[in-house]
Amino acid sequence: MTVPTRPLRPVRRRRFDLRTTTWFFVLLALLLSLGGLIARTAAQAAQRRPVWAVILLLLASAAVIAGHRGRRRWSARRALRRATEALEAAAETAADALQEPAVAAAPVEVAEPPVATPTATATAPAPGATYAEETLLLDAAVVPQVMDYAVLDPEEFERAIAELCVRDGCTDVEVVGGAGDLGADVLAVAPGGHRLVVQCKRYGEGNRVGSQDLQRFGGTCFTVHEADIAVLVTTADFTAPALEYAEQCGIVCMDAEALTAWHLGTGPCPWDTPYEG
Repeated sequence: MTVPTRPLRPVRRRRFDLRTTTWFFVLLALLLSLGGLIARTAAQAAQRRPVWAVILLLLASAAVIAGHRGRRRWSARRALRRATEALEAAAETAADALQEPAVAAAPVEVAEPPVATPTATATAPAPGATYAEETLLLDAAVVPQVMDYAVLDPEEFERAIAELCVRDGCTDVEVVGGAGDLGADVLAVAPGGHRLVVQCKRYGEGNRVGSQDLQRFGGTCFTVHEADIAVLVTTADFTAPALEYAEQCGIVCMDAEALTAWHLGTGPCPWDTPYEG
């Protein structure tokens, strides 16, 4: 009597591949991490509601028993082998996908812009008009544009005045305005070597700098800040009492019109005004 023998499964020999092995362990680590996360979540849920956890455990056990009833005995070794084969197949797929060469993008030709070359037929300017036209062009280039200082906030206005001082030759220019400035917003050394102390008042339309503002500034500009030239510059105008007090104390007052002239270069700088001490 011939005893039937179980056919042997052909053994497939795998070639060792470092990339595939690496991906295998990466996927295995991800699965283990996911399993640990699920287990920790289940443990936390069981601590909060132990009765429901026991019920779900019993239901899961009953489902497993019913699913395997009438089938062949479940083997942990067989399940582990199948899971390992699935991981190896996924690792090989990922490694093959990474090894595929990327499609090179077709080079894009960039057309060079045409270079203009001077022609020999260019007409020369009329005699006598060359220097006049060049002078007009240079004058238009150096004339600054009118700036609306009233739209700036107080901090920006202080920085703009400091930039004017730097532009016109002042040194050691500092913006010191803020809490506790004692009336000084900009400190500098004028081109003649005099110490310059400037207070900036950015007022809106309809507001005017009064005598109280001048008195407060006059009480600190010379005694505290040791100013040689004290200037109060504003985007508005001054009242008559304020101008009288400034003239008595030697404080230079620059209203919106004088500030615009200073900015455009058509008026004097504050240290060149008649009230210079």
